Amino acid sequence: MIEVLHSERFVDSSPAQVWATLLDEGRYLCSERTMYRLLDERGEVRERRDQLAHPRYTKPELLAERPNRLWSWDITKLLGPAKWTYYYLYVILDIFSRYVVGWTVQYRESATIAEQLISQAVAQQQISPGQLTVHADRGSSMTSKPVAFLLADLGITKTHTRPYTSNDNPYSEAQFKTLKYRPGFPDRFGSIEHSRTFCRPFFDWYNHEHRHSGLGLMTPAAVHYGRAEVLRAERARVLAAAYAANPERFVGGAPQPPKLPKAAWINRPEDAH
Repeated sequence: MIEVLHSERFVDSSPAQVWATLLDEGRYLCSERTMYRLLDERGEVRERRDQLAHPRYTKPELLAERPNRLWSWDITKLLGPAKWTYYYLYVILDIFSRYVVGWTVQYRESATIAEQLISQAVAQQQISPGQLTVHADRGSSMTSKPVAFLLADLGITKTHTRPYTSNDNPYSEAQFKTLKYRPGFPDRFGSIEHSRTFCRPFFDWYNHEHRHSGLGLMTPAAVHYGRAEVLRAERARVLAAAYAANPERFVGGAPQPPKLPKAAWINRPEDAH
């Protein structure tokens, strides 16, 4: 219990907050009164935030110039059929291509589930040691030892957002927004299978049909699997033919298809512009 109270997650929380949070996660370690007793034995019963020497978190500055160099992963809640019921959607996103390399919907947030999903995505994408950085926020699953050990074993670098800084993980946040604003997204899911049935066609559409504004209006799959240059050349051919047939229609001159991305940043440094 003392290890939990001293953890980064709870070190500046009151026993009542710790007790309630653990209970919401289905864990009961001891009573709130016992927590106070344990802290009192160590002279720590006062404003706990005054005791905390907050570490200095560095702003992550991450660059991807091709697919499978930088992934972001996150978990979002999907409302279940009744109040206070949720399903948990895990998504791993390639930052450069915006391609979803792995997803699953589960009943709970779990480091073990995250570990299995990451392992599966790494195997499917044939990631080599030293090739990939995986970025995430500071949720309990993201900072768990099983996930950290897995990434270390696979030769993958891990990075985390700063606390309470949502724009340190903007790509995952944007992808979840696209999901939840998709036509047909329900107020609540009637069952976990209902949520999975919704997500399967969504992620197929997102990867293979959604023309992304940040990708020169290419699909994530086209960028991820190296087809974007050929598709852009074909777009240029169609536009050139249209211009040759009716140049007067193009007051700005010969049209060009949107440019393809050269890099994707999380927190681009000022001197990188």
